[in-house]
Amino acid sequence: MNIAIVGASGAVGQEFLRVLENAPITIDNLRLFGSQRSAGRTYTFRGTETEPVRLLTDNPEDFRDIDFAFVSAGASVSRQYADTITARGAIMIDNSSAFRMDDDVPLVVPEVNGEDAFNAPRGVIANPNCTTIQMVVALKPINDLSPIRRVHVATYQAASGAGASGMEELELQTRQIVNGEEPTVKKFVSQLAFNLIPHIDVFTDNGYTKEEMKMHCETKKIMHAPGLEVSATCVRVPVMRAHSEAIWAETERELSLDEVREAFGHATGVVLMDKTEALGYPQPLDKAGSDPVYVGRVRKDLANPKGITFWTVADQIRKGAALNAVQIALYIIAHRK
Repeated sequence: MNIAIVGASGAVGQEFLRVLENAPITIDNLRLFGSQRSAGRTYTFRGTETEPVRLLTDNPEDFRDIDFAFVSAGASVSRQYADTITARGAIMIDNSSAFRMDDDVPLVVPEVNGEDAFNAPRGVIANPNCTTIQMVVALKPINDLSPIRRVHVATYQAASGAGASGMEELELQTRQIVNGEEPTVKKFVSQLAFNLIPHIDVFTDNGYTKEEMKMHCETKKIMHAPGLEVSATCVRVPVMRAHSEAIWAETERELSLDEVREAFGHATGVVLMDKTEALGYPQPLDKAGSDPVYVGRVRKDLANPKGITFWTVADQIRKGAALNAVQIALYIIAHRK
């Protein structure tokens, strides 16, 4: 299997290397691509030094014989180079928002809609937004019990969702405040350390941010449910890594807690941690670096007899980005005819 990573030196690109390191796949050839800044760098992969990072150009021959190209270099780069990457037959699995809502590009979470990956006429498969991935993995077992009508979600998103520079700014701000200095604010719209920011991405005309509208639109597409109502509030929190979400889901029929817990317990990609004693619920502090979506605090919604409310935690760089993309490739390999 021949693999390419575009944006290899970024936070998600580096996570691609870590995920692929232990992935159950034979990799015969690994090609890394990046910007002028990262070109020439090498990394250790499976005990050997990689080829130097190549400068990404519009030469399709660079991707000849590539089976899967994992791309995480921003939406503008994805749009500019998609035809180059796919011209010689590579399947491009794109981590940006560039193609997510295009009708001819599948938006895939393998645990939910893996079969959609085989309907990619442009050779491009989109990786959903990290918050959407985490939520739909947890919604799937509930939806299998009874179709979901309505979802409300509040997200608590770590600094690393804004990339390595987001983590660096949070760390810097924390040191500065502890030392009595004025905190540096560059990456975020406001001071993040010791604060919450209910503002991720830009605001749209309806008062929701683009991040919130991504959850609204992407969930409908992934779950093949155009009538599903989804309302999100997305908040940046002073956590280094792993997103958390409080989710309220209303189903067509009333569900018992026992059947919901049983469904979570058997769901692919989900780990149920639903004990109230001894900190038996998931927290980002100890779930960073993990692969599953952790679910806890499962309750009946006191305001809605057909509602279930619960809490999820997942590492948004792994399951929310690199891991999901690699799982898409593994799904295709395992299920193609």
